[in-house]
Amino acid sequence: MFPIIPANSVTAASGNDEGIFGFGRDPVASSYVSTTNLVSNTGVVATDTAGVGTIRYYVMGCEYGGDKGIFAYGKASILSMSNLVSNAGVVATDVAGVGTARYNGDACGYGDDKGIIGYGTNDVTDISLTNLVSNAGVVATDVAGVGTARSGVRACGYGGDKGIFAYGYNANGATNVSMSNLVSNVGVVGTDVTGVGTARNNNAACGYGDDKGIFGYGTAGGLCSLTNLVSNVGVIATDTTGVGTARTALAATHYGQDKGIFGYGSPTTAITNLVSNAGVVATDVAGVGTARYGPSACSFN
Repeated sequence: MFPIIPANSVTAASGNDEGIFGFGRDPVASSYVSTTNLVSNTGVVATDTAGVGTIRYYVMGCEYGGDKGIFAYGKASILSMSNLVSNAGVVATDVAGVGTARYNGDACGYGDDKGIIGYGTNDVTDISLTNLVSNAGVVATDVAGVGTARSGVRACGYGGDKGIFAYGYNANGATNVSMSNLVSNVGVVGTDVTGVGTARNNNAACGYGDDKGIFGYGTAGGLCSLTNLVSNVGVIATDTTGVGTARTALAATHYGQDKGIFGYGSPTTAITNLVSNAGVVATDVAGVGTARYGPSACSFN
């Protein structure tokens, strides 16, 4: 006989246990890197793992297949290749690029086991097009863009199976913006939603609490440490006073199924800040691994 589950019981968190930061630019060595750093299920960042794939920064990363990840696009020259991340956190060699080469957009999961890569710049113009990622990690050809073309945009999941792109700058870096674009559970991007919170670019975003998200840090005429929470219906809240070192060009990801972590950034650092399952950002944790800016991050299981 099967046990009866009470109607008011709480379901377990469905996020991945571990995370990975990858790629970036190390200005001390004056070089791009493909170095990665794994994040444990308790939020501990590991020392450097030798990089695999083309060195670059402003890469876009997200989950796919329920337990794996992908890094794609980026800049050394302007690139479109991708690198798959296994469910053990191992990064694979380059896969030939699909779609418009660009950098400094972002990516997030949708539909439980797929991903979407969107926005960015090719150094000539800002972009709003997207590329879907299948549950086998295959990147599809360009989908016509929806919403304001911009770079420095960031994305995260919400609601268990949907996503959101928000913030960034347009007119080739001339104007900070705060609008958002929701992604449905079938990967369709919605039109612009009026922005909430401080307009800024090159912040970072990740999920927390199983079905919510958080945007944090970035540049708005100066470095920021403020955050904005995203509800489980995709509504962005007003600014929350920042915690930790103000910085830009950092990355963030899930860990521990229902928590998050911000890490790295400029001014060049390797510090991290943990995010609780209630969306509370903790004070700085001493950095581990190569200090760099413009990395990306995703989770795996």
